[in-house]
Amino acid sequence: MSNSARLSGLRSKIYGNELDGILISNPENRRYLSGFTGSAGYLIISRHDAVLATDFRYVEQANSQTDFRIEKMTSDSNWFTKTISNESIGRLGFESDDITVSILSSFEKEIEKMDSSKRPTLVPTSGIVNRLRAVKDKDELDLVKKAVEISDRAFDTVAPGICPGKTEKQVAWELEKAMREFGADAISFDIIVGSGPNGARPHHRAGNRQIKEGDPIVIDMGANYEGYCSDLSRTIFVGEPDDKFRFVYSTVLKAQLFAEENVKVGMTGEQVDHLARKIIDDSGNAENFGHSLGHGIGLAVHEFPTVGPRGNDQIEDGMIFTIEPGIYLPGWGGVRIEDMVIMENGSARILSEANKLEIHT
Repeated sequence: MSNSARLSGLRSKIYGNELDGILISNPENRRYLSGFTGSAGYLIISRHDAVLATDFRYVEQANSQTDFRIEKMTSDSNWFTKTISNESIGRLGFESDDITVSILSSFEKEIEKMDSSKRPTLVPTSGIVNRLRAVKDKDELDLVKKAVEISDRAFDTVAPGICPGKTEKQVAWELEKAMREFGADAISFDIIVGSGPNGARPHHRAGNRQIKEGDPIVIDMGANYEGYCSDLSRTIFVGEPDDKFRFVYSTVLKAQLFAEENVKVGMTGEQVDHLARKIIDDSGNAENFGHSLGHGIGLAVHEFPTVGPRGNDQIEDGMIFTIEPGIYLPGWGGVRIEDMVIMENGSARILSEANKLEIHT
């Protein structure tokens, strides 16, 4: 999708919210709308203009990456008042879930210096661009698929060599190294390797614990490729799985597969979450699955739609999100299995192809 098409979609949303323009501060939203990949800057988008304001470090880069009009930011905020004065913006939205109180205050102070007839009203908004990003176009899908392919390949390369004596940190490094060798620009997030009882912590940070025979190991990893992220979780077992692991693993896998097979366009994120959660609840583990079933993913690891107990977002074709049920038992460990899916023709197509354990109860 071209930047102009994305701007058209945004403009229809901001005018629907009775705004004359919007100030974009979120880095992923800035990139999505303008194509600019630098780490500093703002967008001001109105009915007739699209401005990218960035500092000296990025002006040349901005000129090569976007057709937005470029304003060079200086130590004061004259660029801001100059832009909104020229556009006669009465109501200017800002991203209230991103911008800091300090920065908002600096903009308000600059507005106070303007002629009273030209001062805009700053209006808090939430999720306008984020919701546009939830539906991916073909180019975005291609980049996500490449990121998924990298993390799948890295897991399948490293997992067979995980053995007693290695530390969690060593495994995490081997996974990161493999992803970078297979083409990742970066990792999407700090890799989770939770061995033995550490697996009961869904966001355990890989540490110096040595892996032991009989350990379940939760691995959560992802690659970043040209700005787009993947997210993959697999649980392996060191040695011959015992009956407890077989039961927990098969329950989680059953919940995941049922959700993947039955999610449909038009459901809410809460309804999708319930598909898997009921199976885990019925197994006696209602208190041991404490996070949402999944989340949207793209330029950010966590974005719209929300797929969880409070997920009011409606699922649409073109959305990419994770399905990642888990069971976590303090003192023993955990099991999480995560795939990324895309909604196509009303149902889910699984993108993740990394090996899963074949466990039969």
